[in-house]
This record gives sequence, structure tokens and C-alpha cells, in this order.
Amino acid sequence: MRTLVCSLWCAGLLACAASSKADRADGAIGSTGAGGEDASAGRGGASAGDGGATGGSGGASDGGGGGAVVDASVPDARTPDVGDEAAAKACGAYALCDDFESVVVGGAPDSALWTVGAPDLTGTGGLAIDDREHHSGARSVKVTGQGGYSNHIFFTNRAALARVGTVVWGRFYLRLEDALGDGHVTFLSMKDAADNGKFLRMGGQAKILMWNRESDDATLPALSPTGVALSRVLPPQQWLCVELMVDGATGELRTWLDGVEVPGLVVDGTSTADVDEQWHRRPSWRPSLVDFSLGWESYAGQAMTLWLDDVALDGARIGCL
Repeated sequence: MRTLVCSLWCAGLLACAASSKADRADGAIGSTGAGGEDASAGRGGASAGDGGATGGSGGASDGGGGGAVVDASVPDARTPDVGDEAAAKACGAYALCDDFESVVVGGAPDSALWTVGAPDLTGTGGLAIDDREHHSGARSVKVTGQGGYSNHIFFTNRAALARVGTVVWGRFYLRLEDALGDGHVTFLSMKDAADNGKFLRMGGQAKILMWNRESDDATLPALSPTGVALSRVLPPQQWLCVELMVDGATGELRTWLDGVEVPGLVVDGTSTADVDEQWHRRPSWRPSLVDFSLGWESYAGQAMTLWLDDVALDGARIGCL
């Protein structure tokens, strides 16, 4: 009997302890709240330098995660983390969102969202859904870009930006097979209805990430030693999260790589010598973007195999996954 009473008494203590632990766990869960999204960080401290800016090469564009190291001397280089909120938001909530999982390998991107090709010549460049490389899921778009701008190839969405509004936020993942060379190339192109249908383009030159305005061939940054140093070299054979913001009301432009703002790829209200002064030569620039194209166009002969995944557009910052 003494043994039975002791057993019952011990069992009761264990049950009480278990109940108390569960109550504490429930309380902890109930007290957890979601954090709000902060505003984007300001421009990093770009200093003016010597050296003349050289313009990018011409050529009409036809639109048809490795962990980044933050420079501690630039306190505003990293923007607030919006990744958790972005991951929680359903893909369908954005004006455009495509992870390319819904189409067959070897085929074209979803024709309900994308048009493949170019208005005039596509040449020998090509693209298709691929399962060799992918940022998320099991598929991405593989672009086989050839040298020479007559061999350009893009896939273009012409509907989403009309739903976005004046301020365009974009995010896509990019993987390059090789490093960017010295010649001018484009992998993102957006037609600007306010600039006689010319293109706002993102790509590379002088081995760095850069923007180019087709109408006057302005580059961002200026390809001076100061400007080049304030951009980023894109490491090959790894996935990179590229984010952008273009404000059609103010002419502001901003760029992030793996969540870190690139100080040389910012246009704000102040012209900075050897960085964005080419852009400010047209202070009235107010883009009205009407399409969004990803692919490859080379003006100096560099061929490239690249992959693109997890593309999204919206009227607010999307963030990296």
C-alpha cells in the first residue's frame, strides 16, 4: 500500500510539472509578435574622386546568395531586414511573382506572364526552363547569351508595371556562369515611355554591376576609379539577390545586392562627382516604365550563360528570400 501511495503521489507531481511547463510554453507563444517593416536605409557615403567619367557603349536594347560582407565604415550600407516579411507574403500577392516551377523543363517561361524574343532580331541567343541550377524549388530560367547585340534574347512581362504604379520595386535572383568583362552588357531592360520608348538597363561594364540609360548613354556609376570602386563585382557561380527601386515621380533610383545597398548605384537629389553626375545632367528625368525584361544583350562581344529565378515586382519593397 505504501508503495502504491508513493507511486500515485510521484505521478501527481510529474503531471503538475508537465502542466506547468505547458502553461509556460503557451504563454511564451502567445507573447510573440510580428515586427513591422522599416523604411529603406539612406545612401552610403560616396566620396567624390578624380578621374574623368567614360560613357558606356551604345546599342539599342530589345526587351522581348552568397552572404555579402558589409563595410563597417559605411553605417547605412545594410538596409533593414525585410526578408522574413517577404517570405511570409504569398507570391500571388505581388503584381508579378514567378518561381518558374509551373512549366516543364526545356520549355519557355509561362506564356501567360512572359513573351520570349525581341522586336527585331533574336539571333542565336536562347533561353529555356532548366533544372540544373535553381535558387528555390527545382527550376529556373537558363539564358544562353551570345556575343554581339544582334544575338540578344529576353523574356518580357508587359502587364505587371501598370498595376505597380509610380514607384517600382523589383527583386530577382541571378547566377552568372562567368565573371562580367570590361565590355557593356545588359541582363535587365525596362522600356521608358517618358523617354521616347528608350530603355533603362541594368547589366555590367568594367567588370562591375551598373545601370545605363539608353537615350543619352549615361552610366551609373560613372566609370571613373571612384565610381567603379563604389559598385560591386558580381561573383560567378553563385546565386545573388538583386533588388531595385525606381521612383517615377522623383527620378530616384536605388539598388541592393544580397540586401546591402550599393552606394555607387544610387540616384538621389544630390549629384556626386564621378558617381552619378551623368544621370543628373538630365534633372527632369522621370521614368514611366512599361515593361520588364530579363535575359542577355552584349554590345562588345561577351557571351554568357546565366540563370534567373524568383522574380517579383510590386509597389513596395519585396526583400530577399
